[in-house]
Amino acid sequence: MKDFGTGCVRAPLFLRAQPCWTPGRRASIEAEATRAKDAPGRAGPRPSPATGIGCIVTDPKPQHLGVGADGRRIAYLLEPATRRDAHGLVWLCGLKSEMISTKATALADWARARGLACLRFDYSGHGQSQGRFEDGTVSRWLEEAEAAFHRLTRGPQVLIGSSMGGYIALLLLRKLLAETRPSTAAQAARIKALVLIAPAWDMTELMWQRLPPSARTQIEETGIFLRPSRYGDGPYPISHALIEDGKRHLIGSAIFDPGRPVHIIHGLQDPDVPWEHTLDLVAHLSGDWTRIEAVPDGEHRLSRPQDISLLLDMIGRLVDGAPT
Repeated sequence: MKDFGTGCVRAPLFLRAQPCWTPGRRASIEAEATRAKDAPGRAGPRPSPATGIGCIVTDPKPQHLGVGADGRRIAYLLEPATRRDAHGLVWLCGLKSEMISTKATALADWARARGLACLRFDYSGHGQSQGRFEDGTVSRWLEEAEAAFHRLTRGPQVLIGSSMGGYIALLLLRKLLAETRPSTAAQAARIKALVLIAPAWDMTELMWQRLPPSARTQIEETGIFLRPSRYGDGPYPISHALIEDGKRHLIGSAIFDPGRPVHIIHGLQDPDVPWEHTLDLVAHLSGDWTRIEAVPDGEHRLSRPQDISLLLDMIGRLVDGAPT
């Protein structure tokens, strides 16, 4: 996921959102997070052999799925299940990321070792899929995620989204919950939980708010702005179409009940999607479903071995049905 803004390892801080999300409760959580951030170093989680991290597995050649009226070819990798009694996993990438990223590959290795199905794919304009990045919109990427979910998965699933992928996961769940056709509405019941990593919900609004005035003017006048990247892979285009389309997919416009666990991991040192953005998200999710694990020294990508171990432990508890 790209940026939206301009030492020792510590254990993650566990926070649970309360059913009554008041300003006082938020202040309490913020204070707790600040104490954890400033506390002396604590021994953090270490990767264990059980996570599967470190196994070298060559990814197979991707297959392709035709999506949309234009038939754009979406590349995907599907790890088949060898167990019939477990949830499948669906990985949703961040903006400008791809399905062979560090976290996605670690998840696929972990799923393979446990006999779990694992689907990952590249949005159009990303990775090995067709299309130009600058033609991408939230609508198109959501359509691709929905097509992949419907056509490539069976049975109960856990959606796992990183940054923009967390936003897409929330949008997909909300869209399926709103369906009135029985055949489509039943698809929402297959989503058993969401795991979100620094979720960039309402991404285009967040992006627009943090752009300098000159960049906003350029987008309005020319239709595109080449945004510098902090990750050394050159500037990437932000289009007027992307910003305008995002207004159709705002989560902050209305509260909704996810109806299943939503577990979030967020680094307190994240310069791209602020930690406070996750606290604001909790205010828009009703019900006592949300659990947050704050990583005091974690940044945006959360791709270190200890971060991935934390992620896989969280997914494992959901898949195994352990108390959360």
